[in-house]
Amino acid sequence: MAYALEPTEPFPSNLDELKETGWSILEARVPGNFELDLQRNGRIEDPFCGMNIVSLFVYEKAHVWWGRRFPCRVPEGHRASLVLEGLDCYGEVFLNGTLLGETDNMLVEHRFDVTDLLRGENEIFIHVRPALLQAQSVDYPAYVAAGGIQYESLYVRKAPHMYGWDIMPRALSSGLWRPAHIDFLPENRLSSLFLETLSLSQSGDRAQMLLHYGVAVNNWGQDLWEVALEGHCGTSHVRTRDVLRFSAGKLRLDVLNPVLWWPNGYGEPSLYECRASLLRNGQEVDALEFRTGIRTVSLDRTSLTDREGSGEFQFRINGVKIFCKGSNWVPLDAYHSRDEERVDKAIELAVNAHCNMLRCWGGNVYESDRFFDLCDEKGLMVWQDFAMACAVYPQDETFANRLAEEAQRTIRRLRKHPSLILWAGDNECDQAFSWFGLGDPNQNVLTRKVLPEVLRQEDPHRPYLPSSPYIDERAYRASGHDLPEDHLWGPREYYKGQYYVRSTAHFASEIGYHGCPSPESIREFISKDKLWPPWDNEEWRLHGTSPVPGYTAFDFRIQLMANQVRALFGMVPDTLEDFAFASQVTQAEAKKFFIERFRSAKWRRTGILWWNLLDGWPQFSDAVVDYYFRAKLAYHVIGRSQQHLCLILREPEDQAQDLVVSNDTRRMFEIEYEVRDTVEDKLVLAGIGHPLPNEVTWLGRVPYDMDQQRFYRIHWTGEGVQGNNHYLAGKPPFSLEQLRKGYGCAGYL
Repeated sequence: MAYALEPTEPFPSNLDELKETGWSILEARVPGNFELDLQRNGRIEDPFCGMNIVSLFVYEKAHVWWGRRFPCRVPEGHRASLVLEGLDCYGEVFLNGTLLGETDNMLVEHRFDVTDLLRGENEIFIHVRPALLQAQSVDYPAYVAAGGIQYESLYVRKAPHMYGWDIMPRALSSGLWRPAHIDFLPENRLSSLFLETLSLSQSGDRAQMLLHYGVAVNNWGQDLWEVALEGHCGTSHVRTRDVLRFSAGKLRLDVLNPVLWWPNGYGEPSLYECRASLLRNGQEVDALEFRTGIRTVSLDRTSLTDREGSGEFQFRINGVKIFCKGSNWVPLDAYHSRDEERVDKAIELAVNAHCNMLRCWGGNVYESDRFFDLCDEKGLMVWQDFAMACAVYPQDETFANRLAEEAQRTIRRLRKHPSLILWAGDNECDQAFSWFGLGDPNQNVLTRKVLPEVLRQEDPHRPYLPSSPYIDERAYRASGHDLPEDHLWGPREYYKGQYYVRSTAHFASEIGYHGCPSPESIREFISKDKLWPPWDNEEWRLHGTSPVPGYTAFDFRIQLMANQVRALFGMVPDTLEDFAFASQVTQAEAKKFFIERFRSAKWRRTGILWWNLLDGWPQFSDAVVDYYFRAKLAYHVIGRSQQHLCLILREPEDQAQDLVVSNDTRRMFEIEYEVRDTVEDKLVLAGIGHPLPNEVTWLGRVPYDMDQQRFYRIHWTGEGVQGNNHYLAGKPPFSLEQLRKGYGCAGYL
């Protein structure tokens, strides 16, 4: 790898020319990122510590070259493709001195046929131009809009968060952030394959499926060509075989007594092991192995709702209503070459917290096949935004065509996964039309015309939501109020304030609350002399996250965290250890309140996706697990609040609180339960209950006195389930030491 901040043309096109430039050539890794290579070579300090990442802004104008030599020969009867799974972003790709092509999209795979160029010894050479300079060469019409530090992202197909966000640093980067390799493909092969579930019988004893296939055949001749499919899950089998008469087609098949794929908690996420074959005169010449799940998905939604709940936003899997609970999925790492080493552990966190849905946020990259394979295995439904967020993107034909190509490649890669249940056009771009005074978001050709048309062609049976939140024509005429699916941020006041209590949304696809990382983690990324106090502290502010010093839009986050602590405790602690604990308790109680308010009102409420599971860099944030995988208190509290069968104390009415059980399974139980006041160490309610399948069942009432602060411990057992929960009763301010004791009694500490 070599780089230059202001190189002169002509640029080198091979390694020998690069060596002649006199620039330093550094060892690089693939997958990798430019800045991480600089760090490994001792050129920079850890970008995630202190203010170090700010010093890297100078490299935003760097041209970077990667190259290596390798032996390779094409096997007889095969074609060779050079595959760059992730190249960030504007690249010129050379093989043995020949320009294969140029790339302009970080978010999709790039393939080049190199069959006729490979020889015994080969050289790959890639020049990446700086995305910032490329963005500066574009003319920006008045109809596009974005926040101050994201404006240059509008025409660049690169993860939006990389320009700086309130949850991520500014790290424009470049590099081959996903693997690069040579694929050898038989000349006669299956070129595409997609097996989808069309319908289930009402009794569930028959599934109708559709196999879409494409083949590449070198010479049809007089041969008999066939495509065959076999699959099994336990004792259930999928089989079909047909003669080919063309290079593409469809096969319908019925599966009797199918084993269905279910979301986490609602049943097993059963997967069929499948093998599709291309046969020539009865002999297999190519095969593809894959897994799939048999399931149907639908989304029932209305334009608006009201306080009485007359609207709807309801997912159904296999015809069954699903209460969705889970997290927004944000970047695993600011430097995406490290995503893959973090994904298994992150998915394990989601499963252990009893999530059944992850929303892949539109400011991110499209996640890897490994991510989706794990979601398939674990029963985690995936809501997938296309990679646009918080802006009004270009509406011209050139940009629309680039987005259409990106969408087609992404859909074809991901549509095979049963966990993928929704495509969404973007994150908050409908709202952005209002923020920037640009009128009706239904004029957005990207999400109303371009993406729906690509989906109609490539994945016509999966639900599509043009934006999140979606403001359709009727909602726009109503000024965007009372949306059935909404992002509930508001003033970020006391978590039981009127904004949260009076929300009419059926489904909260974003809602969050700040929580401080542990002092142990803070000491890893904040300089020793900046650890305390946090006020007017540039390192806390940068990691707060205010990603660009001097850009003040996000500078309030540290004070926000302190204000939330003050709302619960009536004061802000004056030591790092006490502040971190108080902030974590505040976050835990807030997210518990949000989740349980929605769960206890099922089916008036149908889902809640809190923000967010895991940090993508070290920071003070809404995440419940920090970058170093150290869980905050909120993670453990959420794990209890999201148990598939959970006992919940509703908010008080008429000097009493209802104890209910939310059952997010398809089973009926008999349980024994008790509610104990840990302050006075006395039993306040006990009994036997019979929670109905997939419903909320009332169990009893607990007296409530707003002037009495209580910490209740709730426990239940029965029929293979047991669980614990708690409830903090009374009004603030609370004593920090009393809550430390209460959390200890509840088993969190």
